[in-house]
Amino acid sequence: MAGKTSWWSGAAVGVCAIIAIIRPADANPRAVVELFTSQGCSSCPPADKVLGELAQDPSVIAMSMPIDYWDYLGWKDTLADSRFSARQRAYSRMRGDREVYTPQAVVNGAVHVIGSDREAIEGAIDDTTHGGAVMSVPVSMAIQGHELTVSVAAANEQALHKHGEVWLCSISKAVPISISRGENSGHELTYYNVVRNLLKVGDWNGMPGHWSVPIDKIAHDGVDGAVVYVQDGTRDRPGPMLGAAFTELH
Repeated sequence: MAGKTSWWSGAAVGVCAIIAIIRPADANPRAVVELFTSQGCSSCPPADKVLGELAQDPSVIAMSMPIDYWDYLGWKDTLADSRFSARQRAYSRMRGDREVYTPQAVVNGAVHVIGSDREAIEGAIDDTTHGGAVMSVPVSMAIQGHELTVSVAAANEQALHKHGEVWLCSISKAVPISISRGENSGHELTYYNVVRNLLKVGDWNGMPGHWSVPIDKIAHDGVDGAVVYVQDGTRDRPGPMLGAAFTELH
């Protein structure tokens, strides 16, 4: 998609020397759920609806990541991004199962289930949060003036993971799409918490970290929310989610 390549950046944004007053997002979310979906997939609308329901739960960070590998089937997904397809494949390589399909929900960077199965998603949340390592790092965001400040707390002494990457996702909370061809032809579907851009803001080393990003790099193209997550591993070798937060921008 035009204008989006530069957002997949491996370079860290400069560390903010002056910490903004933090307005905590929903405290201690229990899960990050990523839905890999496609407008050209007839099995996906029920999963898109489930993600919309999860997005209403303040303890869940729900994100829709439309993929592009079904675009040849008669309808080119208007929200799809090849980076999401690459992320889905990276997860499958890390798990070692080669399971890449739609609708697929990846829960806390660790477990995949069918995205339309709400019960399976809840079960995966419970399974991945046992032990206390996943989603154990407090994360918050604050808007001050024309900047968004991201703050990540220190790891506790017993933490298994004391390093990770910090990524900021621009979010469109609800995007209605009229589909005129392909398997969902004639339907108007709504996609929730759609990731529109991604930006790596830094690396976390287990110590408290603070970064700032200009709002004008985030809030455009219908963007009205932001998600920040801390994830073990790298972009190409993603591991467990260590912490996350969501905030509205308007």
